[in-house]
Amino acid sequence: MRGIKWLMLATVSALGLVLFGCEKPADVASRNISLAADNFEIARRVSFINGITGDIMLEIEGLCSLGNFDSVGQLTVTCKDGKEYKKHFLGLSDNVTFVAQQLEGVDVSSFHHRVMLRPQSILPDIDFQGDVDELTTNRN
Repeated sequence: MRGIKWLMLATVSALGLVLFGCEKPADVASRNISLAADNFEIARRVSFINGITGDIMLEIEGLCSLGNFDSVGQLTVTCKDGKEYKKHFLGLSDNVTFVAQQLEGVDVSSFHHRVMLRPQSILPDIDFQGDVDELTTNRN
């Protein structure tokens, strides 16, 4: 059993070297900055600009993460404000665009990938909606 664990570890390590060993330092640093921003560690300013008038329509500033799985024409910006979170939904069009600026430099590695493990996310928080009597009533 112990030999299988070492074999699996060696296989995963070798696979990691093959997949990530040839990346350019800028790609590794970029990925690490994105991961830090998704963990609300990067101060950003997100500006939405009217492409016709050049006016700034909305500006969001703070520890913000840009949406990763947004539908076409939509951008979500999730920000951490103390212990609370705020999520903004914005529509993009042919005349509305956005610019996201990183406000401060950040010290990330350009050689080592940062890996975040969040074991608390495995078990979800379950909120019950409904009437407790519905759970205890036998429905035949």
